[in-house]
Amino acid sequence: MKAKHISSEEQDEQGVNDDAQGADETADSPSEEPAFSKDEIFHLLQNERRRMVLRYLQGTDGAVRMRDVAEQVAAWEHDTTVEDLTSTQRQRVYIPLYQSHLSKLDEAGLIEYQQNRGIVERQPLADRVDQYLEFDSTDESADEQGSDDGEWDDYYIVTTVLCYAVLLGAVIELPFISFLSGIGLSALILFLFTALTISRVID
Repeated sequence: MKAKHISSEEQDEQGVNDDAQGADETADSPSEEPAFSKDEIFHLLQNERRRMVLRYLQGTDGAVRMRDVAEQVAAWEHDTTVEDLTSTQRQRVYIPLYQSHLSKLDEAGLIEYQQNRGIVERQPLADRVDQYLEFDSTDESADEQGSDDGEWDDYYIVTTVLCYAVLLGAVIELPFISFLSGIGLSALILFLFTALTISRVID
């Protein structure tokens, strides 16, 4: 049996076909999403406004107006509502988002930012940083809770000092206190702490 030889022209043609097939397979295969290191994520999220943008987009489905994003971020920054924002407050947030922060999130692949149309859309890659946004929110909640606990600790300290003052006044028979019996004094102290505890539970 004679071996079948491929001419140089046929080899060139086959090589072109193989290259085209490889290109098609590459095009058909899904592109891999870029991987983020923790340092890169933290660097990207170190700016509070960028974190707020991603939090806002967590609750959106599809593209949203960039102006809506900026107004909500400004409202969060100033602890107010969008309706109560001043023009100055809006501009101070809108301009940095327009010029810098949204572009950086877009370059990272977390959002799609069409600057010329004023449109922003969350991308699937943003799911990778959601856990860090939740962690940040948890920290803020913990700080607020710690602040509230410290305030109530002060109330308890003041109440304790007041009870000791009443007790001391009864011992040295101060006016308006000496008439309290042991049971009456105990009832007063119990009432003060009960009222304080109920107030904390309600709060």
